[in-house]
Amino acid sequence: MFAPAYFDHNATTPLDPAVRSAMLPWLGDRCGNASARHEYGRAAKRALDAARAQVAAAVGAEPDEVVFVSGGSEANNLFVKGAAGRLPAGLIAVGATEHPSVLRPAEQLQRRGWQLRRIAVDGEGRVDADDWRTVLALRPALVSVMLANNETGVVQDVAALAADAARAGGTSCFHTDAVQALGKVAVDFRALKRAGVRALSVSAHKIGGPQGAAALIRDRRVDLEPLIAGGGQEGGLRSGTENLAAIVGFGLACELAAARRVEAAARLQALRARLESALAGMGATIFAATAERLPNTCYFALPGIDGETLVGQLDRAGFAVASGSACSSSEVGPSQTLLAMGVDPLLAQGALRVSLGAGNDERQVDDFLAAVQATTQKLRRLLGV
Repeated sequence: MFAPAYFDHNATTPLDPAVRSAMLPWLGDRCGNASARHEYGRAAKRALDAARAQVAAAVGAEPDEVVFVSGGSEANNLFVKGAAGRLPAGLIAVGATEHPSVLRPAEQLQRRGWQLRRIAVDGEGRVDADDWRTVLALRPALVSVMLANNETGVVQDVAALAADAARAGGTSCFHTDAVQALGKVAVDFRALKRAGVRALSVSAHKIGGPQGAAALIRDRRVDLEPLIAGGGQEGGLRSGTENLAAIVGFGLACELAAARRVEAAARLQALRARLESALAGMGATIFAATAERLPNTCYFALPGIDGETLVGQLDRAGFAVASGSACSSSEVGPSQTLLAMGVDPLLAQGALRVSLGAGNDERQVDDFLAAVQATTQKLRRLLGV
């Protein structure tokens, strides 16, 4: 079977073999429901508790601060809608470059009487300091700013932003989407909580875990209205029988990601530097090049080349890359993240994201660069540019 070199780890990661092995028993004979009171159920509950402790340890949280959900999008929705459900309608402020799973529920709140304010970013994708001060003067009830952007890889100083919000007073409840950050940069909920962050979202399939498991880490003082009511699982915040095999995998994936993070980041940053140096030599624009970014993420455009066309050509050449966020791939037009950064729409239309991971090496990067060079030359000949 044809298997392109995989350069799309921000969309999802391959399942780690050790994680798969840990999950397999819970897909077979270990069939208990963690809410049941017999030995099968008690064994399932022990596995659930162990995974909860592993996730908590990876992000510097307490186990009872971990609420298991089905994915990062559900975690983000649980915060946005859940927190809003316990408050009178007010102002929700979200970063202009947030993931759709924050932006769309915020827009739903707007249709229900809330005010929505998008926080502007600068040309490098960082929260604009002047606009942030303007937003804080409006006393938002809810704030969500992602820790690391899924397209550009830009890392925000969320602790400083949350501290600003706390000093400004009002009733702002601060959340951060840490789905892309986990396993790539340090994520410390205790430190973030001291600064004023009240909740963060993480997901298994971005760190070598399975799809279908994630968590909202929340300060116990935050009152949330459940999205799903029923049997009262997850402290009443997410009813429904837990996806035990996936959660067991999530727990181990968190433990492994935390143990490997520093070494992996150094290796990936060196690969990215090799990649970006060559791309710059081809005339590429590297978006957010001077901002702090995730070590594995390169978002670039080549003048006169359409991003979607390049993705398709590179796929046929044996390289799996993306033109932006996997969760908004059905949207037509240039990246909303790049437009919020003030990037020219024509250049933004050419954006292509490479997100490196554990299976990538220098040979793959060099082969990819050769394919980009050959493909762009061919496309320019065809287009007469």
